[in-house]
Amino acid sequence: MRKIREVLRLKAAGLNIREVAEGTGSARTTVYEYLVRAEGAGLSWPLPDDMDDEALEARLFPPATAELARRRPVPDWREVRRELGSGKHVTLRLLWLEWKQGHPDGWGYSQFCWHYDHWLGRQDVVMRLSYPAGERMFVDFSGDKVPVTEAKTGEVTQAEVFVAVLGCSGMLYVEATGDQGLGSWLMAHVHAFEAYGGAPVATTPDNLRSGVTKACYYDPEINASYADLARHYGTVILPTRTAKPRDKAAVEAGVLVVERWVLAPLRKWQFFSLAEVNKAIRQKVAEVNQRPFRGEPASRQELFEELERPALKPLPARRYELAEWKKVTVNIDYHVEHHDSHGRHYYSVPYTLVHQRLELRATKATVEVYKGSRRVASHPREHGRRRYITDPAHMPPSHRAHLEWTPSRLVCWASTVSPHAAALAEKMLASRPHPEHSYRACLGLMALAKRYGNERLGAACQRALASGAISYTSVKSILAQNLDRAPLPVVSPAPAPAEHENLRGAGYYTDDAEKEA
Repeated sequence: MRKIREVLRLKAAGLNIREVAEGTGSARTTVYEYLVRAEGAGLSWPLPDDMDDEALEARLFPPATAELARRRPVPDWREVRRELGSGKHVTLRLLWLEWKQGHPDGWGYSQFCWHYDHWLGRQDVVMRLSYPAGERMFVDFSGDKVPVTEAKTGEVTQAEVFVAVLGCSGMLYVEATGDQGLGSWLMAHVHAFEAYGGAPVATTPDNLRSGVTKACYYDPEINASYADLARHYGTVILPTRTAKPRDKAAVEAGVLVVERWVLAPLRKWQFFSLAEVNKAIRQKVAEVNQRPFRGEPASRQELFEELERPALKPLPARRYELAEWKKVTVNIDYHVEHHDSHGRHYYSVPYTLVHQRLELRATKATVEVYKGSRRVASHPREHGRRRYITDPAHMPPSHRAHLEWTPSRLVCWASTVSPHAAALAEKMLASRPHPEHSYRACLGLMALAKRYGNERLGAACQRALASGAISYTSVKSILAQNLDRAPLPVVSPAPAPAEHENLRGAGYYTDDAEKEA
């Protein structure tokens, strides 16, 4: 009662609800409730002098009576919640006005809201989601994992579990993935959209590294591939705010349901593949989605079919193709590098973009390079041994006239190290269809000169030439193993053939040629 008196005093002093809550150490909803009860009881500050704490409590918190219940009809809160979820333009105030027309003696708007919130707080935790249909999908990985046994080796790996929850119906989608990597994260979203038959207005991930490159309270940086997927499906990525646990409540509630009613019942099962895990998960998730909420006759599936499915955005005609984005810098050979499981490959861009910072987008079939929103190059993706993929249209009309680095300049630099370095550079430049393909190797020799010095590099180039190892990696290996300091092997001249009466010398053939002439 002392805190309620302080709330009334501060409000009468002109403070707003947030300031009153901070001044009393109370929640804003609690302050709001106290003020609503005081208004309903006809009390204001200052209170009467003869009103003690018991009298104040009796006025603010009167006991419920049959007469009060008869005079104050209670709305059908389940129907109120359904109406709120049926469309984004339906508000609690509109529903109160419609209810008030049929019940003139019913609660005022503030009491109507307070009683609805009180009823909602007693419902199943997932039922408390109050987003309009089709507006929000929450996604995260579960903390619990599923062990998968390799049938041949017996090795056990832990499968990750992706969870998606729709904000209005609480409809669940669950999928086991091999890891939490970008590819698994994005394709799990694709499968969720396809399972729901549409995409929501907004998708809210917990600040996972795969989806959010940099977690920031005001402006989180979305992973470029994740943003690409969002554009394809017409959804918006709205990550949870840092240090705001209430933002995560919806997905955490869904994850808790999955851990208790999907993963826990499968804890004694043994799985030998992700396909087996997902088959079992689908069966359990279907049971959970069809089970009625506690205190609610409807299930997630029924609410989804009635409210959520019609409100989702239709899926695009073409399925999203997994794409990897990365920032690249154009080398002096006007190629950009892309590294994958097949090795390093270099793709050409227009030579005028040398030294510029661009973005590379790689799908399974293509590699595209963008400057801002403009695509400047496109190549079929190389999965074989070919390292350089060059479009002739990207090459300058004259390499020596248009490039800062030219073959002659590189050879000229190498000659300042030693004649052997110049000879090696010439051979490397001549070994490729286009000299530019060897520019990186020549630049590598420059770096080795800075690290080991000209004298050692010259000796290493001499040894590489002597052994026929015409490559940057050979020179680097020679220096790393200090072979440049070892004497070169002496090549003995081939022994002269022994004298024999059956051997014919060069003169024999000369004589025959003269006779024929």
